[in-house]
Amino acid sequence: MDSLLRWFVPWEPSPSALLLLAVGAVVYVRGCRRRHTPVSRQIRFWLGWVLMWQAFQTRWDYFAEHQFFIHILQQLSLHDFAPLLIAWSYPGVTLRAGLPLDWRVRWLRPATRATAFRAILAVLLHPFVAAFLFGGMALLWLIPSFHPFVMLNAPTYRLMNWSMALDGLLFWWLVVDSRPGPPARLSPGKRVLLPLAAMLPTMAWGAILALSSTDYYPIYQICGRAINGIEPLTDQHLGGLILWIPGSFAMVLGSLIALRIWMRLSDRGRLAPQRSPAMQRPPVD
Repeated sequence: MDSLLRWFVPWEPSPSALLLLAVGAVVYVRGCRRRHTPVSRQIRFWLGWVLMWQAFQTRWDYFAEHQFFIHILQQLSLHDFAPLLIAWSYPGVTLRAGLPLDWRVRWLRPATRATAFRAILAVLLHPFVAAFLFGGMALLWLIPSFHPFVMLNAPTYRLMNWSMALDGLLFWWLVVDSRPGPPARLSPGKRVLLPLAAMLPTMAWGAILALSSTDYYPIYQICGRAINGIEPLTDQHLGGLILWIPGSFAMVLGSLIALRIWMRLSDRGRLAPQRSPAMQRPPVD
Protein backbone atom coordinates (compact mmCIF):
# COMPACT_ATOMS: atom_id res chain seq x y z
CA MET A 1 0.00 0.00 0.00
CA ASP A 2 2.85 2.39 0.86
CA SER A 3 4.53 1.72 -2.50
CA LEU A 4 1.25 2.51 -4.29
CA LEU A 5 0.83 5.77 -2.38
CA ARG A 6 4.43 6.77 -3.15
CA TRP A 7 3.56 6.65 -6.84
CA PHE A 8 1.27 9.67 -6.37
CA VAL A 9 3.93 11.75 -4.61
CA PRO A 10 5.37 14.18 -7.21
CA TRP A 11 9.01 13.49 -8.04
CA GLU A 12 9.60 17.21 -8.67
CA PRO A 13 6.59 19.21 -7.42
CA SER A 14 5.52 21.96 -9.82
CA PRO A 15 3.23 24.55 -8.20
CA SER A 16 2.33 26.01 -11.60
CA ALA A 17 1.29 22.60 -13.01
CA LEU A 18 -0.69 21.74 -9.89
CA LEU A 19 -2.39 25.14 -9.91
CA LEU A 20 -3.39 24.98 -13.59
CA LEU A 21 -4.63 21.41 -13.34
CA ALA A 22 -6.58 22.18 -10.16
CA VAL A 23 -8.11 25.36 -11.61
CA GLY A 24 -9.05 23.52 -14.80
CA ALA A 25 -10.73 20.75 -12.82
CA VAL A 26 -12.68 23.17 -10.59
CA VAL A 27 -13.83 25.33 -13.51
CA TYR A 28 -14.90 22.25 -15.47
CA VAL A 29 -16.94 20.90 -12.55
CA ARG A 30 -18.60 24.31 -12.15
CA GLY A 31 -19.36 24.38 -15.87
CA CYS A 32 -20.92 20.90 -15.80
CA ARG A 33 -23.22 22.04 -13.02
CA ARG A 34 -24.33 25.13 -14.94
CA ARG A 35 -24.91 23.58 -18.35
CA HIS A 36 -25.62 20.09 -19.65
CA THR A 37 -22.44 18.28 -20.73
CA PRO A 38 -22.85 14.75 -22.19
CA VAL A 39 -21.37 12.01 -20.03
CA SER A 40 -19.21 10.76 -22.90
CA ARG A 41 -17.54 14.16 -23.14
CA GLN A 42 -17.00 14.31 -19.40
CA ILE A 43 -15.36 10.87 -19.47
CA ARG A 44 -12.99 11.92 -22.27
CA PHE A 45 -12.10 15.14 -20.45
CA TRP A 46 -11.30 13.42 -17.16
CA LEU A 47 -9.31 10.65 -18.84
CA GLY A 48 -7.19 13.30 -20.55
CA TRP A 49 -6.92 15.33 -17.34
CA VAL A 50 -5.75 12.29 -15.35
CA LEU A 51 -3.18 11.38 -18.01
CA MET A 52 -1.88 14.95 -17.98
CA TRP A 53 -1.67 15.01 -14.18
CA GLN A 54 0.02 11.61 -14.08
CA ALA A 55 2.68 12.70 -16.56
CA PHE A 56 3.33 16.00 -14.78
CA GLN A 57 2.97 15.34 -11.07
CA THR A 58 3.52 11.71 -10.01
CA ARG A 59 6.40 9.29 -9.62
CA TRP A 60 6.09 8.67 -13.35
CA ASP A 61 8.37 11.68 -13.80
CA TYR A 62 11.20 9.91 -11.93
CA PHE A 63 11.02 6.83 -14.15
CA ALA A 64 10.82 9.04 -17.26
CA GLU A 65 14.10 10.68 -16.25
CA HIS A 66 15.84 7.31 -15.74
CA GLN A 67 14.40 5.01 -18.41
CA PHE A 68 14.17 5.89 -22.09
CA PHE A 69 11.09 3.89 -23.02
CA ILE A 70 9.18 5.31 -20.03
CA HIS A 71 10.26 8.80 -21.10
CA ILE A 72 8.70 8.13 -24.52
CA LEU A 73 5.49 6.94 -22.84
CA GLN A 74 5.37 10.15 -20.82
CA GLN A 75 5.87 12.33 -23.88
CA LEU A 76 3.19 10.45 -25.84
CA SER A 77 0.80 11.08 -22.96
CA LEU A 78 1.62 14.79 -22.79
CA HIS A 79 1.74 15.39 -26.54
CA ASP A 80 -0.72 12.92 -28.05
CA PHE A 81 -3.21 11.02 -25.94
CA ALA A 82 -4.03 13.45 -23.11
CA PRO A 83 -4.46 16.53 -25.39
CA LEU A 84 -6.43 14.46 -27.92
CA LEU A 85 -8.86 13.26 -25.26
CA ILE A 86 -9.26 16.75 -23.80
CA ALA A 87 -9.77 18.40 -27.20
CA TRP A 88 -12.19 15.63 -28.25
CA SER A 89 -14.29 16.35 -25.15
CA TYR A 90 -14.97 19.86 -26.55
CA PRO A 91 -14.53 21.51 -23.13
CA GLY A 92 -14.56 25.12 -24.32
CA VAL A 93 -18.25 25.89 -23.70
CA THR A 94 -18.24 24.02 -20.38
CA LEU A 95 -15.08 25.78 -19.15
CA ARG A 96 -16.51 29.12 -20.21
CA ALA A 97 -19.71 28.41 -18.29
CA GLY A 98 -17.64 27.52 -15.23
CA LEU A 99 -15.90 30.90 -15.13
CA PRO A 100 -17.51 33.71 -13.13
CA LEU A 101 -19.32 36.18 -15.37
CA ASP A 102 -17.13 39.04 -14.18
CA TRP A 103 -13.98 37.17 -15.24
CA ARG A 104 -15.44 36.46 -18.68
CA VAL A 105 -16.38 40.09 -19.26
CA ARG A 106 -13.28 41.69 -17.74
CA TRP A 107 -10.51 39.28 -18.81
CA LEU A 108 -11.54 36.48 -21.18
CA ARG A 109 -13.44 38.47 -23.80
CA PRO A 110 -10.84 41.27 -24.24
CA ALA A 111 -8.01 38.73 -24.36
CA THR A 112 -9.61 36.58 -27.06
CA ARG A 113 -10.50 39.65 -29.12
CA ALA A 114 -7.05 41.23 -28.93
CA THR A 115 -5.35 41.65 -32.30
CA ALA A 116 -2.05 40.21 -31.07
CA PHE A 117 -3.74 37.10 -29.69
CA ARG A 118 -5.63 36.50 -32.92
CA ALA A 119 -2.48 36.99 -35.01
CA ILE A 120 -0.46 34.52 -32.93
CA LEU A 121 -3.28 31.99 -33.07
CA ALA A 122 -3.58 32.40 -36.84
CA VAL A 123 0.11 31.58 -37.26
CA LEU A 124 0.18 28.64 -34.84
CA LEU A 125 -2.97 27.11 -36.33
CA HIS A 126 -1.96 27.46 -39.96
CA PRO A 127 -1.99 23.84 -41.22
CA PHE A 128 1.65 23.81 -42.38
CA VAL A 129 2.87 25.45 -39.17
CA ALA A 130 0.71 23.18 -36.99
CA ALA A 131 1.95 20.01 -38.71
CA PHE A 132 5.58 21.18 -38.63
CA LEU A 133 5.41 22.12 -34.95
CA PHE A 134 3.63 18.93 -33.93
CA GLY A 135 6.04 16.61 -35.73
CA GLY A 136 9.11 18.74 -35.09
CA MET A 137 8.40 19.36 -31.41
CA ALA A 138 8.66 15.66 -30.57
CA LEU A 139 11.89 15.25 -32.55
CA LEU A 140 13.52 18.42 -31.22
CA TRP A 141 13.77 17.09 -27.67
CA LEU A 142 15.01 13.70 -28.93
CA ILE A 143 18.00 14.99 -30.92
CA PRO A 144 20.78 12.74 -29.53
CA SER A 145 23.28 15.59 -29.10
CA PHE A 146 20.68 17.80 -27.38
CA HIS A 147 18.82 15.22 -25.31
CA PRO A 148 21.43 14.91 -22.49
CA PHE A 149 21.23 18.66 -21.85
CA VAL A 150 17.43 18.47 -21.76
CA MET A 151 17.44 15.64 -19.22
CA LEU A 152 20.10 17.22 -16.97
CA ASN A 153 18.86 20.82 -17.03
CA ALA A 154 15.72 21.20 -14.91
CA PRO A 155 14.33 24.40 -16.54
CA THR A 156 14.80 22.93 -20.03
CA TYR A 157 13.20 19.67 -18.94
CA ARG A 158 10.16 21.55 -17.64
CA LEU A 159 10.05 23.61 -20.86
CA MET A 160 9.99 20.35 -22.84
CA ASN A 161 7.01 19.01 -20.91
CA TRP A 162 5.05 22.26 -21.08
CA SER A 163 5.74 22.79 -24.78
CA MET A 164 4.66 19.24 -25.61
CA ALA A 165 1.40 19.59 -23.68
CA LEU A 166 0.49 23.03 -25.05
CA ASP A 167 1.41 22.14 -28.63
CA GLY A 168 -0.66 18.97 -28.36
CA LEU A 169 -3.71 20.88 -27.14
CA LEU A 170 -3.47 23.40 -29.99
CA PHE A 171 -2.93 20.74 -32.65
CA TRP A 172 -5.77 18.44 -31.60
CA TRP A 173 -8.13 21.37 -31.07
CA LEU A 174 -7.51 22.20 -34.74
CA VAL A 175 -7.99 18.58 -35.91
CA VAL A 176 -11.13 17.56 -34.01
CA ASP A 177 -13.08 20.79 -34.53
CA SER A 178 -16.67 19.64 -35.03
CA ARG A 179 -17.76 22.62 -37.14
CA PRO A 180 -17.74 22.91 -40.93
CA GLY A 181 -15.02 25.04 -42.42
CA PRO A 182 -15.58 27.92 -42.15
CA PRO A 183 -16.09 28.82 -39.31
CA ALA A 184 -13.54 26.07 -38.51
CA ARG A 185 -10.03 27.00 -39.62
CA LEU A 186 -9.68 23.90 -41.82
CA SER A 187 -12.03 22.01 -44.11
CA PRO A 188 -13.03 18.54 -42.85
CA GLY A 189 -10.86 16.82 -45.47
CA LYS A 190 -7.72 18.70 -44.44
CA ARG A 191 -8.40 17.81 -40.80
CA VAL A 192 -8.35 14.12 -41.75
CA LEU A 193 -5.01 14.43 -43.56
CA LEU A 194 -3.20 16.68 -41.08
CA PRO A 195 -2.37 14.06 -38.42
CA LEU A 196 -1.22 11.60 -41.10
CA ALA A 197 1.22 14.19 -42.42
CA ALA A 198 2.41 15.21 -38.95
CA MET A 199 3.16 11.63 -37.87
CA LEU A 200 5.72 10.89 -40.60
CA PRO A 201 8.84 12.37 -38.87
CA THR A 202 8.23 10.69 -35.51
CA MET A 203 7.23 7.41 -37.16
CA ALA A 204 10.49 7.41 -39.12
CA TRP A 205 12.64 8.21 -36.07
CA GLY A 206 10.82 5.60 -34.01
CA ALA A 207 11.58 2.98 -36.67
CA ILE A 208 15.26 4.00 -36.69
CA LEU A 209 15.49 3.68 -32.91
CA ALA A 210 13.67 0.35 -32.90
CA LEU A 211 15.96 -1.20 -35.52
CA SER A 212 19.30 0.47 -34.82
CA SER A 213 22.27 -1.24 -33.14
CA THR A 214 23.68 2.14 -31.99
CA ASP A 215 22.87 3.47 -28.52
CA TYR A 216 21.85 7.06 -29.23
CA TYR A 217 21.03 7.93 -25.60
CA PRO A 218 23.83 6.79 -23.27
CA ILE A 219 22.78 9.49 -20.78
CA TYR A 220 20.33 7.00 -19.23
CA GLN A 221 23.15 4.54 -18.60
CA ILE A 222 25.38 7.25 -17.12
CA CYS A 223 22.69 8.52 -14.74
CA GLY A 224 21.46 5.02 -13.86
CA ARG A 225 18.37 3.29 -15.15
CA ALA A 226 15.29 2.97 -12.97
CA ILE A 227 14.66 -0.65 -13.99
CA ASN A 228 17.54 -3.08 -13.56
CA GLY A 229 18.15 -5.83 -16.07
CA ILE A 230 17.15 -3.91 -19.20
CA GLU A 231 20.05 -3.46 -21.59
CA PRO A 232 20.63 0.00 -23.13
CA LEU A 233 19.75 -1.15 -26.65
CA THR A 234 16.67 -3.01 -25.39
CA ASP A 235 15.53 0.17 -23.65
CA GLN A 236 16.06 2.15 -26.84
CA HIS A 237 14.33 -0.47 -29.00
CA LEU A 238 11.31 -0.41 -26.69
CA GLY A 239 11.21 3.38 -26.84
CA GLY A 240 11.48 3.32 -30.62
CA LEU A 241 8.67 0.78 -30.94
CA ILE A 242 6.45 2.86 -28.65
CA LEU A 243 7.19 6.02 -30.65
CA TRP A 244 6.65 4.15 -33.91
CA ILE A 245 3.48 2.13 -33.25
CA PRO A 246 1.43 3.64 -30.36
CA GLY A 247 2.58 7.10 -31.49
CA SER A 248 1.29 6.41 -35.00
CA PHE A 249 -1.91 4.97 -33.53
CA ALA A 250 -2.66 8.32 -31.85
CA MET A 251 -2.34 10.04 -35.24
CA VAL A 252 -4.55 7.49 -36.97
CA LEU A 253 -7.11 7.77 -34.17
CA GLY A 254 -7.19 11.54 -34.59
CA SER A 255 -7.71 11.13 -38.34
CA LEU A 256 -10.54 8.66 -37.76
CA ILE A 257 -12.23 11.10 -35.37
CA ALA A 258 -11.89 13.86 -37.98
CA LEU A 259 -13.29 11.49 -40.63
CA ARG A 260 -16.27 10.70 -38.41
CA ILE A 261 -16.90 14.43 -37.98
CA TRP A 262 -16.69 14.92 -41.76
CA MET A 263 -19.24 12.15 -42.38
CA ARG A 264 -21.57 13.54 -39.72
CA LEU A 265 -21.41 17.04 -41.22
CA SER A 266 -22.13 15.56 -44.65
CA ASP A 267 -25.11 13.57 -43.37
CA ARG A 268 -26.55 16.70 -41.78
CA GLY A 269 -26.02 18.79 -44.92
CA ARG A 270 -23.69 21.21 -43.18
CA LEU A 271 -20.84 21.09 -45.69
CA ALA A 272 -20.33 24.02 -48.04
CA PRO A 273 -21.61 23.12 -51.53
CA GLN A 274 -18.88 22.41 -54.09
CA ARG A 275 -18.84 24.81 -57.00
CA SER A 276 -18.86 23.24 -60.43
CA PRO A 277 -16.08 24.16 -62.93
CA ALA A 278 -18.59 26.16 -64.97
CA MET A 279 -19.50 28.20 -61.90
CA GLN A 280 -15.82 28.80 -61.08
CA ARG A 281 -15.03 30.32 -64.52
CA PRO A 282 -15.30 34.10 -64.66
CA PRO A 283 -18.11 35.49 -66.83
CA VAL A 284 -17.28 36.35 -70.43
CA ASP A 285 -17.95 39.95 -71.45
